[in-house]
Amino acid sequence: AGEAIVCMIDDEPEQLGVYGEPIGLDVRYEDDDVLVLSKQAGLVCHPTPEHAHGTLVNALIWHCGKGNLCNVQGEDDRLGIVHRLDRDTSGLMLAGKTDAAGAALMEDIRLRAVDRHYLTLVHGVLAPDNGMIDAPIARGDDRTRMAVRDVPSAREAITTFNVLERFEPGPRDDGYTLLDCKLFTGRTHQIRVHMQYAKHPVVGDPSYVAHAPRDPRANL
Repeated sequence: AGEAIVCMIDDEPEQLGVYGEPIGLDVRYEDDDVLVLSKQAGLVCHPTPEHAHGTLVNALIWHCGKGNLCNVQGEDDRLGIVHRLDRDTSGLMLAGKTDAAGAALMEDIRLRAVDRHYLTLVHGVLAPDNGMIDAPIARGDDRTRMAVRDVPSAREAITTFNVLERFEPGPRDDGYTLLDCKLFTGRTHQIRVHMQYAKHPVVGDPSYVAHAPRDPRANL
């Protein structure tokens, strides 16, 4: 009775070790060294403060086991990861099962030996059949968003595109263009940022909306 007890409580939540979760994976190819999978939209690649579990890493650990995934980035919450896709982007991904395979895949991506193409539907009707956007990208004032910026921290970003199909404008939209985008660099949100910079933002993007039609039904 009468004692005063002072406790220092860390503001950060307790970090639990990354673990496997039974999340379905659409595996297209697998051997002793690599996995090729089709990531579904809505799946985060690795744990973050906002998404501590339910990620691709959790699914890979469940599928392969911790000891059967590369750790070339030196962090348990990056097991198997050699490149990333945005949470809401679907598509094929590579994963490494051994450190040697993971390092080789990362080096191939760095040397641009891996061809990465993305089908992208954007607002508006693009006139040129193809083109290149060469504009450096850096973080903006909001740390969760990127932007084309002329600042020392900006990194080279190059995207090329080819028009696959054009759709005429309707009463609520500016028309649409289906693109085949190819990445020569791998910056965060690169296609989304570059297409907004070109005044043709990606349809349905909740963050990079400059130059998009005001009617929300244009995103449906």
